[in-house]
Amino acid sequence: MKARPYILKEINWKFVKENQYNVAILPWGATEAHNYHLPYGTDQYLADAISEASAEIAWNKGGKVVVLPSIAYGVNTGQMDVSLCMNMYPSVQSLILRDISEVLNNHGVSKLVILNAHGGNNFKQIMRELSTEFPEIFYCSVDWWKAASPDGIFDEPGDHAGELETSVIMHLHPDLVLPLSEAGDGAAKEFKFGAFKKGYVQAQREWTQVTKDTGVGNPAKSTVEKGKKFFEASVKEIGNFLYELSQNENDELYK
Repeated sequence: MKARPYILKEINWKFVKENQYNVAILPWGATEAHNYHLPYGTDQYLADAISEASAEIAWNKGGKVVVLPSIAYGVNTGQMDVSLCMNMYPSVQSLILRDISEVLNNHGVSKLVILNAHGGNNFKQIMRELSTEFPEIFYCSVDWWKAASPDGIFDEPGDHAGELETSVIMHLHPDLVLPLSEAGDGAAKEFKFGAFKKGYVQAQREWTQVTKDTGVGNPAKSTVEKGKKFFEASVKEIGNFLYELSQNENDELYK
């Protein structure tokens, strides 16, 4: 395997000494059940693949980007009673990001992009706090599944292990996906209060009260072709963003 110059775990110090990066990408996923048919590492596979493919686009255009080794644990406080759904509290995420920030700051990497692949992760408040300790670093997070429109690709994208996620994993790792005949239908309950549907009230979902198969969204119409199309649209959008971010100094981000 030939080392890719934008993947930190593949390159050596000789190369790093001779190249100055200005954007670090941190893939952040989770380890959790994804219906019956997808692997526990679904979010991690997605975080890694999206980060690496997007960084390749940015690098090939001239962006000085580097993908850091990924984090495989996310916030799963609503799934503590689902076997081996691994939980990492936001307070621990904050400590990890603080340590990473210290290294980046010491070595002149002025931008950190968290490439998020798990809906339970929310880094906004952590980034606010870290920005006061490390004002030289620009922080942002990307929810990869929001980068491209699912319209015209999926019949029912779903929220968790549905048609969207299943299709993309079928494209990336078909050998890890069970036959769709073995998947649950992803039927899920919603809060009974209208305020939640209007969006001005938020709360954690208790997963085993919401869904029987741990899925939210029906994967029945998932295909490799749909996954490939959505993956490519997503990484193109994110890759272009990473390149643009790399080309601008932190005091040049507004117009």
